[in-house]
Amino acid sequence: MAGQDMLGLLDRLIAGWEGETVEFKEASRDYSTDKIGSYFSALSNEANLRNAGSAWLVFGVCNKSRTVVGTNYRPDPERQQSLKWQIAQGTEPSVTFRDIHEVAHPSGRVMMLEIPPAPTGIPIAWHGHYYARAGESLVSLGLDKQDQIRHQSLATDWSAQIVPGATLDDFDPGALDHARRAFARKYPRRLTEGEVFSWPVAMFTDRARLTLGGEVTRAGLLLVGRAESAGRLTPHPAQLTWSLVGQERAYEHFSTPFLLSTTALWHRIRNVQLRLIRPGTLLQTEVSKYDERIVLEAIHNAVAHQDFLRAGRVLAQEYPDRLVVTNQGEFFEGLPEEYATGGRSPSRYRNAMLAQAMVELGMIDTLGYGIFDMHNRQAHRFLPMPDYDLSTPTQVRLTIHGAVVDEAYTNLLMQRTDLPLADVLALDRVQKGLTIPEKATRRLRRAGLVEGRKPHLRVASVIVDATATEPAVKSRSGDEQLLLQVIVDHLAVSGSATRRDIDALLDTDLADDSQRMRRVTNLLTKLRRDGLIANQGTKASPVWVLAEQQP
Repeated sequence: MAGQDMLGLLDRLIAGWEGETVEFKEASRDYSTDKIGSYFSALSNEANLRNAGSAWLVFGVCNKSRTVVGTNYRPDPERQQSLKWQIAQGTEPSVTFRDIHEVAHPSGRVMMLEIPPAPTGIPIAWHGHYYARAGESLVSLGLDKQDQIRHQSLATDWSAQIVPGATLDDFDPGALDHARRAFARKYPRRLTEGEVFSWPVAMFTDRARLTLGGEVTRAGLLLVGRAESAGRLTPHPAQLTWSLVGQERAYEHFSTPFLLSTTALWHRIRNVQLRLIRPGTLLQTEVSKYDERIVLEAIHNAVAHQDFLRAGRVLAQEYPDRLVVTNQGEFFEGLPEEYATGGRSPSRYRNAMLAQAMVELGMIDTLGYGIFDMHNRQAHRFLPMPDYDLSTPTQVRLTIHGAVVDEAYTNLLMQRTDLPLADVLALDRVQKGLTIPEKATRRLRRAGLVEGRKPHLRVASVIVDATATEPAVKSRSGDEQLLLQVIVDHLAVSGSATRRDIDALLDTDLADDSQRMRRVTNLLTKLRRDGLIANQGTKASPVWVLAEQQP
């Protein structure tokens, strides 16, 4: 929202004062993150129950006088992002603020933390505790409200339906033991493994969202059901398929319980070590072709979002250089790139009951953050980002790369481990020949991370000294085209250069050239005529910049 819109909203919230979906705090300098998490859980759950588009936690407003007093809570954008991450880590399932708005009120700075409603059918907990509101007070979310939220999806959620004739005997004993251990790991502060194993089966499966009132749901049968009981889901196949594509061909089908069979599928994938040479050295860095957490996150996401009504199966196709995971049904809410940087959490799920059970059993660590985690882990492995293909409306195809696409990209990631994920995502698109926004192009060019002209951008092959006060470009000898590129790369890194700077830059390349001055002039003239550079100084004292950097 624009500043004036936020001021108007703030005035309306103060006029209506606190209720179940709004909380004001003075928070003059600091405020407990644990307390923020408790309010997040309460306000999110109440927003769901009241069909509110958002809930609000507002800092900088005095609770007694109902006036704006201002706050100095986390003024730095980095610390605000850190708060988002802390909330995402402590909520179950993992969600965070939709946005953090800073409002310049005449009486002081106000911070408005926008909280999304709990997803349909899934209440939000903070460190294992569910919170709600009673007027202005923070209270526990009662079982009646928990049931009210969880039953929201019963009419439309395929996975929440009771399986006719199924009993607890249809659950696989080994899968149940595995589920109990996973559930105990999920709540280490509250439960011990011995305590969870002491519960009767019906009590455990209800708490793990595998049954409803002791009755077996489709979600429960998918996750911990015996293989021979999968037929109870007919005509909807409960099946995962691995296939090997290439000169060698093979395949294998995996049935229920998915809690165990997804790992069995992972072990069929051939996972050799890749040896990457660090730039400027002879040292090798070894990374596995595929990361277990990335692959399992991809398979588990495919299961959670599978449209079982289409009577298809989740498919994992292993190619020599990539793994492609396919599930039936369109991407359910939003677009993959909206989740890649961790800036969005879904408000609804195709299989809410199944998704909630998978969260309880640790199969999906972070609803909405799984895509972010996959991208982040792949970046730290110096390999290309995962690719989503939504070109077929009835399915989602996710490609996980197991090989280098562009050595320049991989070398850059090994050298610049401090790059923000947004820049890595943009560089990944460049290496794959895809377009990036103009703003991203300018940012990457200023940092010396890309070279060339649109639409033929490429990841920079120059070496940038990230520790130098003035980043230095490694000059390259060669023909005219290379010399032109050296000048462009230098301007991308330094922002501007005088004629003396450029003479010094090319001194090594043009040493002993009696016509060096004229040749440099010709190079600059060519770049100017081609529209690549511009003079922001005078004719007598030029200051050269990239043309696209001009205001």
